Amino acid sequence: MVNSYAGLDDSGVAAAAARAGADVVRGLYGQRLDRIDKGAGDFATAADLAAEAAILDVLSAARPADSVLGEEGGRQGAARSVRQWLVDPLCGTLNYASGGMLTAVNVALSDGGAAAVADPFGGEVHVTDGETAWLQHEGGKVALAPTSATRLVDVNLDPPFPGAPGFRAVELLARDDFVAAFRPRVLSTTLALAWVAAGRRAAYVTDGGDLTTSVHFAAGIALCRAAGCVVTGIDGAPLGAHGRGLLAAADGATHAELLGMIRSSGGA
Repeated sequence: MVNSYAGLDDSGVAAAAARAGADVVRGLYGQRLDRIDKGAGDFATAADLAAEAAILDVLSAARPADSVLGEEGGRQGAARSVRQWLVDPLCGTLNYASGGMLTAVNVALSDGGAAAVADPFGGEVHVTDGETAWLQHEGGKVALAPTSATRLVDVNLDPPFPGAPGFRAVELLARDDFVAAFRPRVLSTTLALAWVAAGRRAAYVTDGGDLTTSVHFAAGIALCRAAGCVVTGIDGAPLGAHGRGLLAAADGATHAELLGMIRSSGGA
C-alpha cells in the first residue's frame, strides 16, 4: 500500500491529521451522540472519540515511530519514542454538543515546533513549522499576521481557577479600564488562540499552570509564537514547568496593557 503521507514534513503531517479530525467533527454535527462522563461536569462525545481515532490513523501512518498523547485515549504508539504528538480532537465539546460550531481540532508536536489548529466549520487550518505560521483555506496559503486592530480579547472562563482567590480571569470583565480599551469575547475553545495569531483577536487570557504540554493549548501556543505574538504566563513570566496560565497578545503594547490590568487584579 502506498503511504499517502510520504514526503510530508511535520507541519504537513500536523495539518493532515487536524484536517482528518475536523472532517469527522463536521460529519457528525447535529446527530444525537453518546456522552462519556469524565466527572466534575466534563464529558466527551462519540465525536471526540471518532475524531481522535481519525487523527491517530494519520499520525500512525505518517510517523509510526512517534508516540501520541490524546485527550481521550491517553498515551499511545511507540512507548519509547522521544517524539510525542499532543492531540485534542474536539476543543469546545460543550459548544458542539449543544449545537454550536465554535470548536477546534488541535495537533502539535510536544517540542513546540510543528502544529495545526483546524476549524471544522470554517474550513480553515492554521499551521506552523515552528518558525513561520500560515493559514490554509480552499487550497490557498496565507501567512498569519497578528494585529491588535480588532481590540477583541478572549477570556477563558472555564474552571478550574487555580489563581483564585487572588485572581480570576472573569474579574477583567468588571474592570472599567478593560472594557474601555477592549471588547471581551468568550468562545470556550482554543480556536480563539489561533485567531490571535491570525489577527482576528488582539489577545487571549486564561488562568492555569504550565500549558505548553497541554493537549488543549500546545498547538495554539506554537502558532502564536511562530506568528510573532508576545506569549507569556499571566504573571509575565516565560511559559514552562512553573508557568502560570497564558497571556498571548498580538503585540508588545497590547501585552503590556493587559499584563498591567492582570497584575492590579491580583494576577501577579
